[in-house]
Amino acid sequence: MHKEGMMKNTLQDLMEAARLVAAEASFKIMDIYVREDVQLSIKADNSPLTQADMAAHHHILQRLQQLTPDIPILSEENADEIAVETRLDWNRYWLIDPLDGTREFIAQNGEFTVNIALIENHQATVGVVAVPAKKISYFAAKGIGAFIAGSDEQAHTIKCRKFGGKGGLPEVVLSRRSGLEHMDDYLQILGNYQSKSIGSSIKMCRIAEGKADLYPRLGNTSEWDTAASQCIIEEAGGAIVDMKKGEPLKYGTKPELLNPQFLAVGEPANEKFKSLVGRVD
Repeated sequence: MHKEGMMKNTLQDLMEAARLVAAEASFKIMDIYVREDVQLSIKADNSPLTQADMAAHHHILQRLQQLTPDIPILSEENADEIAVETRLDWNRYWLIDPLDGTREFIAQNGEFTVNIALIENHQATVGVVAVPAKKISYFAAKGIGAFIAGSDEQAHTIKCRKFGGKGGLPEVVLSRRSGLEHMDDYLQILGNYQSKSIGSSIKMCRIAEGKADLYPRLGNTSEWDTAASQCIIEEAGGAIVDMKKGEPLKYGTKPELLNPQFLAVGEPANEKFKSLVGRVD
């Protein structure tokens, strides 16, 4: 992993840059996670904000500006400061969620992540998801593959599995806190399935590493919630698609930053998965 100086602009180098910065931000977050004096405020959209969110945000911006000064940065915590016309004109930019799962951070369940994605021509071509409390990271770059690493930073290739795994019963991962209304009705077409509720983008990474099959999202999410995971899932053989249209999610194509309702899946060609597409108003 490169550690000093400006990074080259190959996808491999940019992936390594994002890995490095996500690891550094993870240390910043964990320094605050173990404290008893975590400060909480509420943003205009009624979502929580802690000093860990801001510490990670400032560190990521500073380091990416040092390493890749030619690439602009859009973060959850600076989105309101960047004119819509400016960001819509970007063909290449970093898209950051410095602490995905702030409610999980506050609940101290360890299910929060650092998400860093490179967007090029509306697609995620680099994705890094670090899980600070677990000392795990997932990362990928377009055409290079998807990987997982533990605290030793040794990369191991990950792949999505066949729908249903060895037992044939699909495992659905669900949000802990939102988008759950009408979920049982939506999923009834699957027949029998097992489900597990998990916080943050860990849900999508479990699909990428072959430990789950499907993540349906009926509630609101923003582009920084999915971009890094989308690159990882796609390189592992899966997909994240618009629930209504069945098309891969795109980034930076519209003034608002909200995603449509979507499906993340490990085996896009599976007929049961296909039957879920278009089943929304």
